[in-house]
Amino acid sequence: MFELKYHTPFEWTEAVLADFDTFLQDHAAAEKKASGMAVSMLSHYPDRKTLVRAMTDLAIEELIHFKQVIKLMQARDIQLGNDAKDVYIKKIRGLFRHGQDVFFLDRLLVAGVIEARGHERFSLVAQALPEGKEKDFYVSIAKSEEKHKNLFVELAYEYFDKAEVDQRLEEILIAEADICSQLPFTAALH
Repeated sequence: MFELKYHTPFEWTEAVLADFDTFLQDHAAAEKKASGMAVSMLSHYPDRKTLVRAMTDLAIEELIHFKQVIKLMQARDIQLGNDAKDVYIKKIRGLFRHGQDVFFLDRLLVAGVIEARGHERFSLVAQALPEGKEKDFYVSIAKSEEKHKNLFVELAYEYFDKAEVDQRLEEILIAEADICSQLPFTAALH
């Protein structure tokens, strides 16, 4: 449906593989936060029936992903980490405009772009991992993230004019590329 403007280099994947335990802790935190974000969206927009249904399903799916990451961590004897501040999320949320309608649109589109970044990076992890349970999991997670990215844009098209959505999505993609290009490569999703 749309393409990211910044393509993560292999050096990021190397940083992840060099400290995969830390990456798993960060991934678990990201899934937990994604589930919470979906619940927050349906709570803030209870009058949007399509959104409420979609966010209910998404919250459950993200929580299942959280549980799956926890299983991988427990198999490696890794504890759940503390939730760290995510600089990427903070910066991209800084793109939200003020005003009820534009804030709602931005929230949908930023969520879609975050999911697109997850799709890209989980795909890179899947490609780099050796055959086995972890690789299969990341192939599956990457596919799921791709569906989520499209879901948020489809919701935006339902509630806003397509031209307005497309223009704002382009602006967010350009800003997100700039954000990504400035962040160091660490064993974290973002």
